[in-house]
Amino acid sequence: MAVGLQEPSAPPAVSGIRLAAGAAGIRYAGRDDLVLMDGGEHAVVAALYTTSAFRAAPVEVARRHQADGRPRWLLINAGNANAGTGEPGLRAAEASCTALARLVDSEASAVLPFSTGVIGEPFPLERLEAALPAVHAGLAEDGESWLRAARAIMTTDTVTKVASRDVQLSQGRVRLTGMAKGSGMIHPDMATMLGFVGTDLATDADELDALLREANRDSFNAITVDGDTSTNDALVCMASGASGVRLAGDADRTAFAQALGSLCLELATAIVRDGEGATKFVTVEVTGACERAEAERVAETVALSPLVKTALYASDPNWGRILAAVGRAGVSDLRIEGVTVDINGLAIVRAGGRAPEYREEDGQAAFAADEITIAIDLGRGDARARKYTCDFSHEYVRINAEYRS
Repeated sequence: MAVGLQEPSAPPAVSGIRLAAGAAGIRYAGRDDLVLMDGGEHAVVAALYTTSAFRAAPVEVARRHQADGRPRWLLINAGNANAGTGEPGLRAAEASCTALARLVDSEASAVLPFSTGVIGEPFPLERLEAALPAVHAGLAEDGESWLRAARAIMTTDTVTKVASRDVQLSQGRVRLTGMAKGSGMIHPDMATMLGFVGTDLATDADELDALLREANRDSFNAITVDGDTSTNDALVCMASGASGVRLAGDADRTAFAQALGSLCLELATAIVRDGEGATKFVTVEVTGACERAEAERVAETVALSPLVKTALYASDPNWGRILAAVGRAGVSDLRIEGVTVDINGLAIVRAGGRAPEYREEDGQAAFAADEITIAIDLGRGDARARKYTCDFSHEYVRINAEYRS
C-alpha cells in the first residue's frame, strides 16, 4: 500500500564500499536476512543511535566499538532485534562481531552490529555464524549488492528503500548511496529505523559526524508513523575515501550537506510512505512560530494525533481535530485567533474559526487526496518546521496484532 512508491532498480555503487547479503534463517525461511558492508581499510564511520533507555544489545556493542576502535565492517541482521535479551544478548552481539573479525583477520572493535526484528527472543548466534563465510564470499562493489542488501534488512516493509546522489565538488565528483528499512515503530528521537549511507568522500570522523547530525535533523528525526521509537534505531554513514576528494571549503561543505540531506530525506519519507497500513502521505508544515522548537512541537502534536490520523484515513474533513491538536501542543500564550490552517492550499481556519469561504465538499476533496499538506501558521514569528506522517488504518492494527504470529 506504499503511497507513491514503486520497487526500485539497483542504485549506483559507491567506490570502495562492498556489500553482500545472504540467508541465515534467523527468523525467515527462504529469504536473505544477513548483510555485510565493508568500507575498506581507510573507512571512516559516523553513527547516530536511539535515545531510548531500553537499547538493544547490538546498539550497546556498536556504540562501544565505535568509541574504542576504527570501524570498517557493518554486520546487519533482520528477524531478531536482540533486544530485551539481557546479558546473553550482549554476549551474542559481541560474539557475532568476533566471528566476523576472525573471518576477515580484524579486531572485533572494527565491526558494528545492527539488528532488527522481534524484541525479547533469544538471538540465534549459531545461525549467523554458520552463514557468515558464504555471505563474506559474496562481497561485491556493485548496485545489485546494494539492492539485495536493502531487501534483506526489511521486516514489515513492503517496498525496498534505496537512494543515490552524485555531487560535484571543487576537487572532483563524489557519490552517496543509501538504504533504509522501516515501516512501523517510527518516531523521532534518532532515528526510528535502520539507515545506512555510503560515500566515497575522503573525510574524518568529526566532519562526517557533524554532516550526518545535520542531515538527520530534517529527515529521519522529522518522521513519525505511530509515535513509537524503537530499541534498535540507528543511522550510519560510512565514507571509504576512495574518491580522494575532500571538502575544500564552505561551498563544498554546503553542496555535500545538501546532497546528504536530500538523500536522507528521500529515504526517511519513503519509510512514511511505506508506513504500516498507510494510505496517505502527510506533510505537516508549521510556520509563524517564535522559535523552531515551538514549530516542531506543534507539527509533532498534529502529526501524532490518532484523531487527526484516523480522520485522514476516512477522508473526513474533521478539521476541528487539527485545531484541537494545535491548542494542546503546549505553546504558551498562543492566540487561536491568529492561527490559520490550510489543507492542500484550501483555507480551512481563519480568525479562530471556519474560513468564510470554506465549503464542506471542498474539504472532503482535500482530505481525500493521497498526498496531503497540512499548513499551519501560528502568526507569532518567523520560525518554521516540518514533520512527515501518514494516516492510521485498519491495516495498521492488523499488521501489529499479527506481527509475531
